Amino acid sequence: MKHKPDRISAMKQLIAQAKQAFPLDSPDIFRCGSGNSCVGCPKKLLDLVDSELSYWEAAIAQGVTPSLGDISRFGKLCKNVSRGLARNNIQLNSFH
Repeated sequence: MKHKPDRISAMKQLIAQAKQAFPLDSPDIFRCGSGNSCVGCPKKLLDLVDSELSYWEAAIAQGVTPSLGDISRFGKLCKNVSRGLARNNIQLNSFH
């Protein structure tokens, strides 16, 4: 029988999945240049994920344990950003 991960492990897994799915290390994607065809600014969406990801990495390193609500909100944010990027024809590794 599989055991569910503790909250810190769950957040770390979510962070790893976000790093794999989103092109946060690609400076090209952080430029806004889509003009009027932009449906939710990809730059702002990725900035939001990047700042949340950085916050939780630092918080976990300092011993903060995320609540189940924190994990759920971060997962929902990542899914919504993934959908927003898809509407702008930015292809990603899938975020589940």
